[in-house]
Amino acid sequence: MALFAWVMLGLALWHFTVFVPDHFWGGIVGAFLAALIGAVISGYALSGFGLPSQDDTNVLTVLQAVPGTLVALGLVYAYGLSRDRKDPGYATAS
Repeated sequence: MALFAWVMLGLALWHFTVFVPDHFWGGIVGAFLAALIGAVISGYALSGFGLPSQDDTNVLTVLQAVPGTLVALGLVYAYGLSRDRKDPGYATAS
C-alpha cells in the first residue's frame, strides 16, 4: 500500500510541472518518470529500505515521497535547462 501511495504522490506533484517552462530533460514524459522514480526511491529509503504493511501506512508514510520527487524533478529540470543553453536547437530538432 505504501508503494502505491508514494507513486500517487509523485504523480500528484508531477501535475504541477505545467506551471514551469518546459526545460525538463525528456520533456513532460521525462518529468513524469523522474517524479515517479524519485518518489519511490525516497519513500523506500526513508522507510528504512522496507515496505510498510498496509496497517503501518499513514499520512507520514505518504509524505516520505515528497523530497525524492522534488529532488528528481529539480535534477531533470537542471539538466534539461543546461542542454537548452548549450544547444538551443536540440529540443526542436527532429
